Amino acid sequence: MEKLKKVFILSDSLGETAEHVVNAVASQFSSEDVEVHRNPYVYEFEDIEQVIREAKEYQSIIAYTIVIDELKDYLDRRSVEENIKAVDLLHPLLSAFSESFDKQPGHQPGMMRRLDEEYFRKVAAIEFAVKYDDAQDVSGILKADLVIIGVSRTSKTPLSMYLAHKRFKVANIPLVPEVPPPEELFQLPRNRCVGLVITPDKLNEIRKERLKTMGLTSGATYARYERILEELDYADKIIKRIGCPVINVSNKAVEETAHYIIEVLKIERGS
Repeated sequence: MEKLKKVFILSDSLGETAEHVVNAVASQFSSEDVEVHRNPYVYEFEDIEQVIREAKEYQSIIAYTIVIDELKDYLDRRSVEENIKAVDLLHPLLSAFSESFDKQPGHQPGMMRRLDEEYFRKVAAIEFAVKYDDAQDVSGILKADLVIIGVSRTSKTPLSMYLAHKRFKVANIPLVPEVPPPEELFQLPRNRCVGLVITPDKLNEIRKERLKTMGLTSGATYARYERILEELDYADKIIKRIGCPVINVSNKAVEETAHYIIEVLKIERGS
């Protein structure tokens, strides 16, 4: 009776990469009598021995993505001793990278999954910034890693998006004299809120340019100096009431402000 064919996948991470490769190859043979067994988180020699013992009982192949040298060498040696075909799916490409780019691999297991997790955290942070931009939904204030407050045209939205790409969940709230600030602002720890301020002259210049791009007259209330002073005075009172750190963005690029926030305020990313 013909032995059952099995492919054992060994990985020091989840083994998803190896499984995709094995399934892609298996599909070329239209083989329905091959079983694929994934063995993730292989960290000990005994983990390898368990697979070796089972593989001996079948017509088997071992496909592996193991970057820890000691485990890889052990698996290579034991598979030769037991006459089991073992295929290294990573090291040929690792060697090619090392030789061509003159760099050594880190030999750290699970790096692909970490990259995936980082990517999805960034996507979640960007979605958060969009949802809670410009006080569209104040329920995000207490969920945010950081809340940015300030008058209109102090770069709250660009700063929120920049920090989102750094995987911080940021909400921003405009301070307008006619609109009472959300009560949630006054419940935040001080290091999770930052107030953006700007000189009246700079804000006047920015707002006039903004009106021009919208095809409106620069004499609109939005850009009037008296209105700007009123808004800045109101924002100053709110910021002082909250007691949060303040950043003058008059002559700062978004990147500079973000660097200050991350390095100086030491905000922490949420889970």
